[in-house]
Amino acid sequence: MQTSFSPLSTPHLPRSILRSNSNLRSCAIRKEALGFHWLAELRNRESRRIRIVSRKPRTRNQAVISASASASASGVDNGSGAPTSFDYDLVIIGAGVGGHGAALHAVENGLKTAIVEGDVMGGTCVNRGCVPSKALLAVSGRMRELRDEHHMKALGLQVAAAGYDRQAVADHANNLASKIRGNLTNSLKALGVDILTGFGTIVGPQKVKYGKVGFSDNVITAKDIIIATGSVPFVPKGIEVDGKTVITSDHALKLEFVPDWIAIVGSGYIGLEFSDVYTALGSEVTFIEALDQLMPGFDPEIGKLAQRVLINPRKIDFHTGVFATKITPAKDGKPVIIELTDAKTKEPKDTLEVDAALIATGRAPFTKGLGLENINVETQRGFVPVDERMRVIDADGNLVPHLYCIGDANGKLMLAHAASAQGISVVEQLTGKDHVLNHLSIPAACFTHPEISMVGLTEPQAKEKAKREGFEISIAKTSFKANTKALAENEGEGLAKLIYRPDNGEILGVHIFGMHAADLIHEASNAIALGTRVQDIKFAVHAHPTLSEVLDELYKSAKVNSNASRPDSKPVAV
Repeated sequence: MQTSFSPLSTPHLPRSILRSNSNLRSCAIRKEALGFHWLAELRNRESRRIRIVSRKPRTRNQAVISASASASASGVDNGSGAPTSFDYDLVIIGAGVGGHGAALHAVENGLKTAIVEGDVMGGTCVNRGCVPSKALLAVSGRMRELRDEHHMKALGLQVAAAGYDRQAVADHANNLASKIRGNLTNSLKALGVDILTGFGTIVGPQKVKYGKVGFSDNVITAKDIIIATGSVPFVPKGIEVDGKTVITSDHALKLEFVPDWIAIVGSGYIGLEFSDVYTALGSEVTFIEALDQLMPGFDPEIGKLAQRVLINPRKIDFHTGVFATKITPAKDGKPVIIELTDAKTKEPKDTLEVDAALIATGRAPFTKGLGLENINVETQRGFVPVDERMRVIDADGNLVPHLYCIGDANGKLMLAHAASAQGISVVEQLTGKDHVLNHLSIPAACFTHPEISMVGLTEPQAKEKAKREGFEISIAKTSFKANTKALAENEGEGLAKLIYRPDNGEILGVHIFGMHAADLIHEASNAIALGTRVQDIKFAVHAHPTLSEVLDELYKSAKVNSNASRPDSKPVAV
């Protein structure tokens, strides 16, 4: 399925995930990209047959004492193949945002930590994803504003024709990635994390081998291991990527040229963001989407508004309900040729000739070569199976002791900040504090102009859950047109939407389209994470005039039953 999903994207929540509150704490918000939406259902079924030996969380001191008591003086194994003394408390394979977050938290908790990286520090997000894309989007935002004569005139400004230097724009993205990469590396070194260069492979229980091609390998042992190897762009069969005229997001972020006409396969987060960049820089864009509507991972109402603002007025056309079954790069003076097939009938439908094609069909887990077969672990479409505590599950349904997997490699929620949160959650467990991450409280954002953000359930998902569990839902909405700060900026186009239970005030989902939506969503995500109800948060005070008042008005417009319970608390006068 050629829907789009990146380090930035989030498709729909599977039905079986919504059946119980316990599942809600451990599922991904949306994972429809690449057809992986079935994976959460499979994991729920798998969890019912996992044979779990009770493992009461222990403090690190208790763990060390226990290991020391059973270890021989030489540190040889005890017959199980596992070592009895260790080089490290924790070894993390992969130094992306997830591995970095886990390493920092581990050191803060007194764990001797090493991180193994075979590529470059920072992983996809810093080098080929979130970070450089935001640099390009910053440029597109400025260009879009400077070229909007009506907008400038409304503010009383007169601006000469705006232009850009392609190489300087590309350098800005590359320099930002280099700076953040250096910051990550320095922060790890400053805290005493050992950075081990080479590709990491698990060779047995609590053993990791790493090394570079052409050099001898090193083997280290660790009390616990975290897999954090991330993902790579997914390219469907039939598409030939040459890195020049048929490209993935990895290539596009280098901005080696700006085509007059580019086709973008997939209309999720990656596709939308790059359409924002390319159209601002003068390109015409054609979307190719396998599903019947654009932006399939968004709340439908938000998606319709976003299409009206982000697509219809711009030099963008689209084909929905079709697969790009074959894409041939430009060569010998011929353009890029794209063959389209009807997604339902599988019959040929059309052929496009364009200057370039960007494949934005999502991402696939990077888990090959990890040595999982050495510990009886089988991936599911490349994803490492885990439980709600990120503990790896083997082929027999058993938990693998001392082994965890976080981030894109486990497929629960393919976002950089989700990976970091999962890594921190694992470290909490390793230091004796049981912790389960609520994935429904993790926000997502699309950094178009204006931005889109969301947390929790979409309206269709909430209705399905309500029908199944026997409660009612209500919807509250507020417009940016009523916000003083938005109007001062002449940016009144936008909507905030709250989905909640009127019987008890539980926040089920919040969706925002408008100026700085990516920054505004965190108040809602924190409310969900902390279990704050509408009837409580509506009394929070927001500075005036600020965009945050969009959410203030949203909460105040919600109608919660008068008999809904509130936590017992005494007012404090200061």
